[in-house]
This record gives sequence, C-alpha cells and structure tokens, in this order.
Amino acid sequence: MLTVNIGPLVLPVQLAMLIAAVAVAFSVSHLLGRRQKTRGVGHILSDMLIAALLTARLAFVVTWFDLYRATPWAMLDIRDGGYTAWAGIVAALLVAAWHGWRIPASGKPLGLALASGVLAYGVLFGASLTIKNRPAALPATALTTLAGEPTGLARLADGKPLVVNLWASWCPPCRREMPLLAQAQKAQGDIAFVFVNQGEKQDIVQHYLSGNRGENGIGLSNVVLDRNTALGKAVGSMALPTTLFYDASGQLRATHIGELSAASLADKLRQLHEPAKQANVTLKNQE
Repeated sequence: MLTVNIGPLVLPVQLAMLIAAVAVAFSVSHLLGRRQKTRGVGHILSDMLIAALLTARLAFVVTWFDLYRATPWAMLDIRDGGYTAWAGIVAALLVAAWHGWRIPASGKPLGLALASGVLAYGVLFGASLTIKNRPAALPATALTTLAGEPTGLARLADGKPLVVNLWASWCPPCRREMPLLAQAQKAQGDIAFVFVNQGEKQDIVQHYLSGNRGENGIGLSNVVLDRNTALGKAVGSMALPTTLFYDASGQLRATHIGELSAASLADKLRQLHEPAKQANVTLKNQE
C-alpha cells in the first residue's frame, strides 16, 4: 500500500504513519503533563519537530543545490518530498539533548513520549508490511500500447532499471512534471521509462500527447494505457501522479507520490544506479 485515504485526502502511507506517530507522542506528553500538573514536554517535541523538518530539508537542498540553482524558489516547495531523513533525526536528537541538559526533569517524560511515538510508528510500519496489495516485484499487469497491442512492464523494461509513471491528462501535477520526465527519458539511456495512463481512452491520450490541449508535443516513448487503473490498484496507490522505481531485477527500490522536482527525481534515480554500481564492484572483486 502506497497511499491511504482520509476522507477526500490522499496521503502517502509513510507520511500518514509519521503524522500518527507524532500525534501519539504529543498525546502522551499531554497526558503526562496533566498527571504531573505541568505543561508537559509538548514544547520540546515541537522544537524537535521543527528542527528535524528544517534540517532534513536543508540537507536535501544542499545535496542537490546545483539542480535548485536554476529555480531557487523551488527550494521552498516542500511538495517534492525532498528530505534527508538522517539529518533530521540528528537535529531532533540534538535539540532533545539540549533541552534535557537545561531541564533535567524533562528527561523521563520526554523519553516516554518519544518511545510512544517510535512504538506507534513501528506498529504501523509492521502492519503495512503485512498488506499484500503492494508487490515489491514488478507487477505483471496487462497494459496496452497506443497502437492497441498488448504489453507489460517486464517487456518494456527489457532487463534495465525501470521508472514507471502513473498519470492522467486531467491531472495538473502530472502535466507539470512530464517535461522533466521526458528530458530524463532522453538523457538516461540505461534506464527504461514507462508512462502508464490511468483510465483514459486512447484518443484522449493521443490528443494530449500531440499537443491538442494547448501543450507542446512532449515526445515521450513507452506511453501505454491502463483503462481499468489495474496497475494503480496493484501497487496500492490511488494518487496521481505516482512514480515507481524498479531496479534491473524488477525489485521496487523507491516510490514518489505527487509531483517530482528535478532534485527529487535525481535522488530517486541515484537509488537505481547504486545497485548497478555495487554489482560492478562485486564482479571486479570476483575477477
């Protein structure tokens, strides 16, 4: 499962689990504060959360600064999901240590609140692993080319790492990220890109791609149709756009829900290149 529905809102499952864990930590802090007739450690948790988010974002921006340089305002667009998790965790722990040094009495309630949040996340993460509707391997969903011929992801991958983009012409974020993906498809010859349209008719897709909706011709290859949105159901995502990153063996390495930026795409593509580099190192060592 890649997404969860909360009323009309569709959230990436990892984000939903993180929100739930933070809510549990704050709830425990509030309960402990009421029991001890103090204000609790909610203010410390808030400081930790702010520090974690800002540091994780800053570390990601610094890592991919060359890609943000051309559009500096994109650094503020956190919708691209660009965060460096380890940097955020370190920042949060440093803030916790600083508060613990200043206010020794906060150590125990803060530890209990954090442990509760971590436990909640662990339980939710374990539960997500038991759900079988997000295959880690490349799905065998039947797809159709624009010429009306049957095909599948394995055939289109042809032994290469694979990027699968689920999109629709009515989806604004899909349209905005498509030029970026088209450019990556041309530049990354060692990676196959497949654009799986979700639920639209062949003529609608062809008209969109040819520029009949006021868009310039995008020039994509490997555009296929999924009239029944079977692939989205198979991978457990009800959000568009969704982009899946598979290595050459067909194992799912990364996912992205929502619009990609140049930096977030580069970060995910790096995760596809790393297994290949490791395999080359192993072969050289064996030689």
